[in-house]
Amino acid sequence: MHDSDEDFGGIERDESAPMDMLAALFEARGWSFETNSDEEVSAEFKGSWTSYQIRAVWRDEDNSLQVIVLPDVTVPDDKRNDVYRALGLINEQLWIGHFDIWSSNGILLFRHGSLLPPSGMLGIDQAQTIIDVAIDECERFYPVFQFIIWGDKSPEDAIASALVETHGEA
Repeated sequence: MHDSDEDFGGIERDESAPMDMLAALFEARGWSFETNSDEEVSAEFKGSWTSYQIRAVWRDEDNSLQVIVLPDVTVPDDKRNDVYRALGLINEQLWIGHFDIWSSNGILLFRHGSLLPPSGMLGIDQAQTIIDVAIDECERFYPVFQFIIWGDKSPEDAIASALVETHGEA
């Protein structure tokens, strides 16, 4: 996760409309982004494993912000049952957000919804946290999906292999 004291020169420390705040955050991080409407902004981010597409959608009627991260993984039909089993095992470990597969095209995604206060404003610290948690979870679990899809591992073996924690430095 990024350092909360990271220098974001152009971003005020108070609150802004969610799409404006996220666009400013993406710009400050040097990410390619596009404001699609007053209710949607998308960005591209290069992670350790792959490039991620981030989409944020704002619903004014219920003050909800949905962030979707697409880690460039399409699950083939013959691997969907195993990936769905892995999703069940992974999602029970998550406190914020969840992984899912779009049924129409097999695209893997991470989704998180946040309810904002009645003002509908989003602060920079909250914006950073929402984005950083989503990216961190995608980075942490990306190898699981690769082990299942390309390595023919079982969901349990894929999770065990991907989540081996190293201690010290080599």
